[in-house]
Amino acid sequence: MTTDTRRRVKLYALNAERQWDDRGTGHVSSTYVDRLKGISLLVRAESDGSLLLESKIQPDTAYQKQQDTLIVWSEGDNFDLALSFQEKAGCDEIWEKICQVQGKDPSVEITQDIVEESEDERFEDICLSTPLRKEKLSMALESENYIKKLLNLFHVCEDLDNTEGLHHLFEIFKNIFLLNKNALFEIMFADDTIFDVVGCLEYDPSVAQPKKHRQYLKHWAKFREAVPIKNPDLLAKIHQTFRVQYIQDIILPTPSVFVEDNMLNTLSSFIFFNKVEIVTMIQDDERFLLDVFAVLTDPTTGDTKRRDTVLFLKEFCNFAQNLQPQGKDSFYKTLTCLGILQALELTLVMNEKKTKSASIDILTAIVEFSPLVVRNYTLNQVNRPEGERMLLNIAIEQMLNDSEPELGIAVQLMGIVKILLEPENMLTEKGDFLNFFYKYSVQTLVAPLIVNTLGDRPQNEDYQTAQLLGIVLDILSFCVEHHSYHIKNFLLQKDLLKKILVLMKSSHTFLVLGALRLLRKIIALKDEFYNRHIVKCNLFAPVVDAFIRNNGRYNLLESAILELFEFIKLEDIRTLCVYFVENFSKIFDEIEYVQTFKYLKNRYDQYQDRLKDRDKMENRTDGGLPIIRSGGRFRRDQRQMEEEEEMWFNEEDDFTEEIDTYNNVIKSVSEKNGPQNQSPQQKSSPPHSTSPHSGLLGNLNSTATATATATATALPHLYRQQLLPRPVEAAAQQAGIPSPTENASSSSSSSSSSSLEASTSSSASSSSSSPPSTSAAASHCDSATVAQVVASQFLTIAIAASVTAAATSAAPNLAPAPTVADPDIEPADSQPTPGTTSELDGLLGQTVTEKDLVASSIDASTDSANSETDKSTTKKGLVDYESDSGEDDDEEDEDDSDGPQAQKRARLA
Repeated sequence: MTTDTRRRVKLYALNAERQWDDRGTGHVSSTYVDRLKGISLLVRAESDGSLLLESKIQPDTAYQKQQDTLIVWSEGDNFDLALSFQEKAGCDEIWEKICQVQGKDPSVEITQDIVEESEDERFEDICLSTPLRKEKLSMALESENYIKKLLNLFHVCEDLDNTEGLHHLFEIFKNIFLLNKNALFEIMFADDTIFDVVGCLEYDPSVAQPKKHRQYLKHWAKFREAVPIKNPDLLAKIHQTFRVQYIQDIILPTPSVFVEDNMLNTLSSFIFFNKVEIVTMIQDDERFLLDVFAVLTDPTTGDTKRRDTVLFLKEFCNFAQNLQPQGKDSFYKTLTCLGILQALELTLVMNEKKTKSASIDILTAIVEFSPLVVRNYTLNQVNRPEGERMLLNIAIEQMLNDSEPELGIAVQLMGIVKILLEPENMLTEKGDFLNFFYKYSVQTLVAPLIVNTLGDRPQNEDYQTAQLLGIVLDILSFCVEHHSYHIKNFLLQKDLLKKILVLMKSSHTFLVLGALRLLRKIIALKDEFYNRHIVKCNLFAPVVDAFIRNNGRYNLLESAILELFEFIKLEDIRTLCVYFVENFSKIFDEIEYVQTFKYLKNRYDQYQDRLKDRDKMENRTDGGLPIIRSGGRFRRDQRQMEEEEEMWFNEEDDFTEEIDTYNNVIKSVSEKNGPQNQSPQQKSSPPHSTSPHSGLLGNLNSTATATATATATALPHLYRQQLLPRPVEAAAQQAGIPSPTENASSSSSSSSSSSLEASTSSSASSSSSSPPSTSAAASHCDSATVAQVVASQFLTIAIAASVTAAATSAAPNLAPAPTVADPDIEPADSQPTPGTTSELDGLLGQTVTEKDLVASSIDASTDSANSETDKSTTKKGLVDYESDSGEDDDEEDEDDSDGPQAQKRARLA
C-alpha cells in the first residue's frame, strides 16, 4: 500500500436532480492555505495535476462519514460534495484531520448534530428562545421558591468541596441575573440571601481560585456613621444598595460589545430607585439633617468626624442626581436653608485632601444645577464685616493655591468660576453679580499674575506657577469673550494687557500661547478702544519678539501668531494694520511662505494713497476761490474725523458729485434770493452811512441774511445728501428755519422758506431808512446767529466759498469794518491766517477771516438790541454746538475751562 493509492479519491457533486455527478479522480491532501486562512481539503487531478477542489474545513460544518470510505458534507444551501476513497486507511486519515480541526472525537460518525427542520416534533429544539419562555421560567423560579432551594444546595456543595457542582451553580445564578426580572432580584438581594448569592458568584469556572467577595463585604468594607442613623429601614436600604452596587460593578462580568446594552437594565433600575428612596427618606428626616449640619459647622468637631460628614454629604448629593428636576430643586433648597454654603466656607480651607476634594464636589453639584443659589448667596455677603472672606474669593484662593502636580482641584474650581460668570445663565442678577465680581474678586484672581510680571520678564518660571497662571489667563479670556464693559474697564484701567504680554517671554510654550490667545480674543472683538490701547502701549512688540525668538520653527506658536495677523488682514482692522506696518513691517519683509504681511503692506499703501487724494481734493479750487479750512474757534472731535475718513474710503466715488450738487444748489438759491430781493433803499444807501447797520457790517448782515435764506431752501437737499451735519439742524430750528424732518412735504418747506425771505428783506429795508427797533435788532441778531452757525459748519465741506463770493459781490459799496471795541473779543490778527485769506484782500486792503465775520456780526447785532430773549437764543445755539462738537475732545479742553476761549464764549453768550 502506497501513499498514492491511499489518498486516491473520486470527487462527486450533487446536482439539481439530486443525482451525484462525477467531477474527476485525483489525490486528496489537507494543508494550510493562506488565502483561506485555515486548514483546507485539496484534490488535484490525477491526469494533469489541476485543482479539482479547494475547501476550507469550517468549524461549524457537519461532515459525515459513511461506509468507511465516504465523507459527505455541504458547502452551501444546495451544494453537497462527497469524497470516495480507494482505501479505508486514507479515509480514516482525512477524517481524523477534520475532527481535529473541529475539536471532535474521530470515533463519531458525524461531526455536528443535524436536525431536520421539517420535523415538527423537533421544532422547539431548533427555534430561538422567546421572551414568553423567559417570563414563564422567571415565574416558575419565583413561585416554586427555586432560588432558596438552589442556595441550600450551594451550602451542601461548599461543605463537600464539590467544585463541579459549585461551577454549575455559578452558571445558573449568572443566567438568573440575565433573565433581568425585578421580582427575582428582590428575592436574591434580601438580607438573608444576598451573601449566599455572592458566594455562588465566587466560583467562576474561568478562575483557578475563588474570589473572596463575602469576606470583603462582611469584614473589610466598614460602614461609617458620621451621625447615627436611627431609622432602621433607611439603614437597611443603604446596606442593600451598597452590596448590589458591588455585585454590578465588581462581580458580574463587564458588559462588552457582544452583550446587549439592556442586558442588565433592570438591575440598574433597581439601584436607581434604591438611591431615590434613600434621598427621600433622609430629606424627610429633618432631625437627622440638623444633626449633620451641626456637626459640620461646630468649631470643636474633629477633622476625622468632619471629613466623614463631608463625605456623607457628597454621597448624598451624588444620589440626588437621580432625582427629577423638580425633586432636585427641592433637595438643593433644603440644603441651602440648612446652611450648606456656610459649611463649605469652612471645609474648603481645610488642609485634609479628602475633605477639600469632597467639598469641591458638593459645590460643583450645586453650581451646575443652580448657579443662581450661589450668586444670591455671594451678593448677600457684601455687607459682611471687614476681614471675613467671601465664598467666591475662597474658591479663587484655593484654586490659586493648589499644590497638586496635576492641578485637579484648580481645574475643578476654574470650572465653577466660569459657570458663575457665564452671562447666559444669569437672569436678573447679571449686572449686580458682575459688579460684585469686578469690585471684590477679580483683584484676587489677577494678584499672582501682577506679582509675577512686575519686570519685563516673568519673575517665577517653575512649572507649577506657570500652570496656575495659565488657569488665570483662561478665566480672563472667558471674561473677555463673554463680558463687555466690565472687563474692558478693568483691563484698560489696570494696564493689565501689558502685564499679560510679559508672559510672552516665558520659557513655557503653553503659557506663551495662553497670553497670545487672550490677545487674539481681544482683537476678535474689533473694539476701537482695545485697538487704540494696543497701539498706544505698543503691545504688538512682545508678539513680534516671540516670533523672532521662535526663529522660523514650524510649530504651534508660529501658526498662532500668523493666524492673528491673518485675522487682522481678513477683517481689515485699519488701526492695527497701520500700526503694524509702520512699526514692524521691515521685520517681516523677508517672510514669503505666507502672503499675510505683503497684503498688510499693500493695504497700508492704499490707505496712504487715499489720504493723499483726499488732501488734494480738500485743497482744490472751485471758481477761482480756494476752499477755506475750518478755523480753531469750533474744535472738531477726533472720532468725528475718523467717521468722515471712513465715509471717504467707502464713498469716495460719490464725493465729487455731492460737492458739485451742493455748490449748484447754493449758487442758484443765492442768485435768486440775493441782491434781487433787496429793497430800493438798500441799493441806494450811501456808502459811508453812520447808521449802526451801514457800511461793511450792514451789508455783511444783509449778505448773511440772504445766505441764511438760501441755506433754508437748500437744507432738505443737503440733508438728503448727508452733507449737512446734525448740529446745524438744531441751530436752524432755533433761528426759525424749518428742518426737513419737521415738514411733511416739500410744499410746506418752500412756504417756510418764502416767509423767511420776506421777513429778512423787510428787516433789511427798514434798517437802512430808520433807526433800528427792538424787533429789527432781533431779526438781525437771528440772521447773524444762523449765518454764524451755518457758515462755521459749512467751512468743513466747502460752503465758505459761497459766503465769500456773496461778500465779494457787495464789496465795491462797502466801507472798512469798524474797529471792535469789546476787549473780551480778540480782534483779527494783523497777519493773514493761512488758508483763510479771501479775494477781499485786494478790494478792502485787509484780511477778512472767519473770526472777523462772525465776531463783527454778533458784536454789531448785540450793540443794536438788548433783548434778553435774543441773547439766550444766541447763547443756547453756541453752547449746544460747542458741546456737540467737543464732548470727547482731549483733556486739554477741561484744562481750558477758565481760559481765554471760555471767556470769549461767555462774552458772546
